[in-house]
Amino acid sequence: MSDASPTKPSDGDERPQINVRVTPTFLEQIDDVWQGRGFNSRSEYIRHVLRDSVETPTFDRDELSALARAEREIRDGETYSREEIIDEFDLDTTESSEEE
Repeated sequence: MSDASPTKPSDGDERPQINVRVTPTFLEQIDDVWQGRGFNSRSEYIRHVLRDSVETPTFDRDELSALARAEREIRDGETYSREEIIDEFDLDTTESSEEE
């Protein structure tokens, strides 16, 4: 991948351009997918995929395990309320309450 450099698309907006190298086989797969899914161009499809990867969070195995553990703790009543934590650790919430 190279550094971004500004280009001017036909709509007049300046957008950075990136270059990505892929194998010919992978490029054929990309072309099959974007055409099969009705995108107007390879670039439109790649922008869609990149946007989706940024906007849609994905979780790795450890994160999914932590979520499942938290759900189990909630279901089994093994969690604490905000008030219980404040009492247990003798926290002063005056400053945080004023900021909110």
